[in-house]
Amino acid sequence: MKELSNRTATFTDSVIRRMTRISDMYGAVNLSQGFPDFDPPAQLLKSLGTIATDPKPLYHQYSITWGSQAMREALAAKQEHFMGMPIDPNQNIVVTCGSTEAMMAAMMTVTNPGDKVVIFSPFYENYGADTILSGAEPIYVPLNPPTFDFDRETLEAAFRDNDPKAIVLCNPSNPCGKVFTRDELTFIADLCKKYDAYCITDEVYEHIVYAPHEHVYMATLPGMFERTISCSSLSKTYSITGWRLGYTIAPAQITERIKKVHDFLTVGAAAPLQEAVVTALNFDDSYYQEVLDLYTAKRDLFCQGLDSIGLEHNVPQGAYYVMMDISEFGYDSDLDFCEDLASKVGVGAVPGSSFFREPVNHLIRLHFAKRDETLNAALENLKSLRDKIKPRGQRRPGN
Repeated sequence: MKELSNRTATFTDSVIRRMTRISDMYGAVNLSQGFPDFDPPAQLLKSLGTIATDPKPLYHQYSITWGSQAMREALAAKQEHFMGMPIDPNQNIVVTCGSTEAMMAAMMTVTNPGDKVVIFSPFYENYGADTILSGAEPIYVPLNPPTFDFDRETLEAAFRDNDPKAIVLCNPSNPCGKVFTRDELTFIADLCKKYDAYCITDEVYEHIVYAPHEHVYMATLPGMFERTISCSSLSKTYSITGWRLGYTIAPAQITERIKKVHDFLTVGAAAPLQEAVVTALNFDDSYYQEVLDLYTAKRDLFCQGLDSIGLEHNVPQGAYYVMMDISEFGYDSDLDFCEDLASKVGVGAVPGSSFFREPVNHLIRLHFAKRDETLNAALENLKSLRDKIKPRGQRRPGN
């Protein structure tokens, strides 16, 4: 038989989702895959129930391909409020099957085979795959632990030497929780304008940014709306990761192309869920403050718990992930460590190497989008970490 696709030959399964299966196998507290174990807002669930039993048959058939009118209008009003810029629900928005499809549609809209795309490392695992599936080539620029800052000359060299078609920017960043400053974003924007590149943003954690940091939308910077595709999702803000509702915001001429790509990828997102989520999109500012307060408290609970055990970690500026340093355990493979962590200690985590292009094997990702009792159970299990996985000294250089 003829060989299968060359471009997918090096793909593995998602390590994040694999670690959920491993956690389930051992009955571990799953702090790997980033989904809450608490309910979405009660008003949203009530809205879903109403839509599910509504006699209008169109609620249960295909929606308009690029999103129901009601959802696009509510989303435009909400994002216009937070972004501080006009957004036309008919010309600037495409509703997608989660931000995963939004990023894929954006990548396929922008790139041609052979184009280059700049991606910061560590990165959410889909970005490299999206680039390769589009026939483009990823160019990785490191965010340097433990602060996850980038070297400006290195970034400019990536633009200067590769003439990239686009840069992917995850802000706040998954997995490291970095929030890019206005000054950093301005520098990146200036490179995009200087070298004529698009910016594809992933801003799913836009409402989970811890004081004193602030979220700045790339599209709002001078000269950037016309070259930015803002991708996001409702999954994290409203605790509905299973609803798979995402979107793109872009200038009209780019949006018209995204509509076509999206149509041939998935046709459209789930119609009843689009109608139901309008309730959440109409929440006032107090809801988003409650979300931030909730995750600020969870971040403090979890980080202070790790501190009390004496485990080294970063303190995220945004999102709900912590990178923990496992150097003291001397593992050459952070995947092996995570499997032992699940089986012996009872905590599920994601090996950091799945996010880094560089040979980084001493960091693992844990998340705290869980009930306090779940986080406390994980911390209780982690107290026995050094008894069940003996420290073996520092990593060998280069590992």
